Amino acid sequence: MEKKKRSFQMPHTYVIIFFVVVAAAIMTLFIPVGTYQTKEITYVQNGEETTKTVLDPDSFEYVLDEDGNKVTKAAPIWGTESFGGQGVLNYVFEGMTVGDKNGTAVGIIAFILVVGGAFGIVLRTGAIEAGIMRVISHTKGKEILLIPLLIILFSLGGAVFGMGEEAIPFVMIVVPMFVAMGYDAVVGIMCTYVATQIGFGTSWMNPFGLAVAQGIAQIPVMSGAIFRIIVWVIFTGITCAFTIRYAMAVKKKPTMSVAYESDAYYRQEFNPQEKQNMPFTLGHKLVILTLVITIVWTIWGVVTQGYYIPEIASQFFVMGFVAGILGIVFKLNDMKLNDLAKSFDRGAADLLGAALCVGMAQGIIIVLGGTEATDGTVLNTILHAIGEGMKGFPPAISAWMMYLFQSVFNFFVVSGSGQAALTMPIMAPLADIVGVTRQVAVLAYQLGDAFTNFIVPTSGCLLGALAAARLEWGKWAKFQIKFQAVLVVCASITVLVAVFIGFA
Repeated sequence: MEKKKRSFQMPHTYVIIFFVVVAAAIMTLFIPVGTYQTKEITYVQNGEETTKTVLDPDSFEYVLDEDGNKVTKAAPIWGTESFGGQGVLNYVFEGMTVGDKNGTAVGIIAFILVVGGAFGIVLRTGAIEAGIMRVISHTKGKEILLIPLLIILFSLGGAVFGMGEEAIPFVMIVVPMFVAMGYDAVVGIMCTYVATQIGFGTSWMNPFGLAVAQGIAQIPVMSGAIFRIIVWVIFTGITCAFTIRYAMAVKKKPTMSVAYESDAYYRQEFNPQEKQNMPFTLGHKLVILTLVITIVWTIWGVVTQGYYIPEIASQFFVMGFVAGILGIVFKLNDMKLNDLAKSFDRGAADLLGAALCVGMAQGIIIVLGGTEATDGTVLNTILHAIGEGMKGFPPAISAWMMYLFQSVFNFFVVSGSGQAALTMPIMAPLADIVGVTRQVAVLAYQLGDAFTNFIVPTSGCLLGALAAARLEWGKWAKFQIKFQAVLVVCASITVLVAVFIGFA
């Protein structure tokens, strides 16, 4: 009898996060909790003085009981309000209700659902479909040129104004376009969300990551631009080459794609052979114009007015509303008033899984005790232990370990500014001790924080982008692990070069 081959099936994202929560709970049984004192750091950004409260790296203390013994705080199985809601079985609800609308779990969840709903309306009009068919007809034989063009544009977005969550709507447009051209969803995600994070990690002027990290490290904000611009060119070029090579292989053999099965939806909906004569009417053009105006409006708002998640979500809601009205007036796809509500509902439902994952991932931090420096938490103890452990190594090795640490720590704290506030107060003085410049410590933070953003299952932005592309995290990780290997090697070389040239 022939033995059936057993194939490994990557666990669902929910399953992965649950087991990480369990692992975090087990850590609380053995790792004592510690606290830091806080202090205020003041730095100048864009001509204005900015003050940020960060932990004092020299103030770490273990929490002790009456007998002077280190204290552990085991996460309860079932948390109640008296225990802060930090139970293992409370992680979903507690994680979803953390923070406020400005970038924490609640805000990101609302952003994902509102943007999903708005694009549900735009897609219902058929304008995106008609526009894609028009693009395909005009780029016949030159489709491959769109890949480097989009990667450079989105990478610039990440570098200049910290583009991240804003990439999710574009995934909904770019992915079906590339699938219709004979590529796959992976190419679409690489050209949008991944490109933004490449730019974020090599930025010379990002106000949300680089500026915060440099301010905390007490070095001139936006300094070291020339070296970082060179690094941006190199890594953006690597991303272009890797994506083009993969795209050409997929076009030659579509079944090799990790997204081949999930892309069946797009191959059916956006079939160029069936819809090559699809009309591109005035109504379609006005909907596309609305989308373009919204993009320009969003960039203007982020760069000049400081718009963030609440404002951007509202901008895309307005876009969806206007597109829906145009759809009704011009009777696009026989659209009626109730279709506006139904399509919003359907669009939000498509991204519901990603929104839930954001809350679940936040639950990991809750079980570990949170990210407050002044609270007794396991996370504080881990930060202290890592910092102390790096002191005995040569400068180059210590700098490289900083990069690896930031990459791993990003699994727990995905927010760029949040990670900077927690780790840079420790890494900056550590750089002085081990003999590397603080600029190198900031570079290690940048590369470690950004490049793992597009593989860790705790990233709300990544899960939103994958949901928009209808691609499971497990399948994405199967592809992405190869690119991560390339980035780890290149980022390690970059950090070592920065050490040897005395990057300051």
